[in-house]
Parts: sequence; structure tokens; C-alpha cells
Amino acid sequence: MVIQKRLEFSTRGNGDILDITPQVAQAVAESRVETGVAVLFVVGSTAALTLNENEPGLLADLRALLEGLVPRQGEYRHNLAWAEKNAHAHLRTCLLGFSLSLPVQEGKLLLGTWQQVLLVDWDTRPRSRHLLLHILS
Repeated sequence: MVIQKRLEFSTRGNGDILDITPQVAQAVAESRVETGVAVLFVVGSTAALTLNENEPGLLADLRALLEGLVPRQGEYRHNLAWAEKNAHAHLRTCLLGFSLSLPVQEGKLLLGTWQQVLLVDWDTRPRSRHLLLHILS
């Protein structure tokens, strides 16, 4: 059995990080799947998903790390093709990834104590972000 849900979030862009664990956990609980896998996919090429602690210092460190690896003001060929100047957002998303697979056990997401599902929007402007959630049993 596969249950599909669509989740929507408003983001501010520019490295905005949202803890979406409560919404994902609620969708899993509503599915009534006892044992399985929850697969999340963010629709769009400038937002990413990751699993980590939602702690302000760590989130600042993540933003700083990716600014060092892929500077916002870098020279990118992609920016020559479009007026948006968001090549850094595309590249940062490539590093973090577009999807997560999470175990479901006893009807709940199986996460460690400090693990939260984080949606990261690297784009240069606020966006409405859509996630597809497939719950497989």
C-alpha cells in the first residue's frame, strides 16, 4: 500500500530552514501505517531536505559551511543564462539533496532524540514549497 500526501510550506528563501517534523509526523500518524517507510521529496531545484538537529547554532554553522563551499556571490555559468542569480541555490541543493527516506515503526516516524526533518530554501526570494510524502507499508 502507498499513501501519498502533499505538504505545503511558505519559506523566506536565502537559507531559511524550517523544522517540518510535526507536519510529517502528523501525516504519517493519519496514514495509519504501522510499519513502513516515509519518503519525502521536495519539488523544486533550489530547496533541500536534511535530517539533523534544529538548534540555532548548528543551523548557522550549516549556512556558513555552505556559504564557504558555494558562495552566494560566486561566478557561475548558470547565472549567465538567467536573471535570477541563484546558481548557488541550485548547487547547495545538490549537496544536501531533494529527498529523505525515514522508517515508520509503530505508526510513528523513527527518529533519534535530536533528529528533525528540515526543509532548507536556498533560493533568493520567498517561495511556496511543495513536498510529496509517500508512505509505504
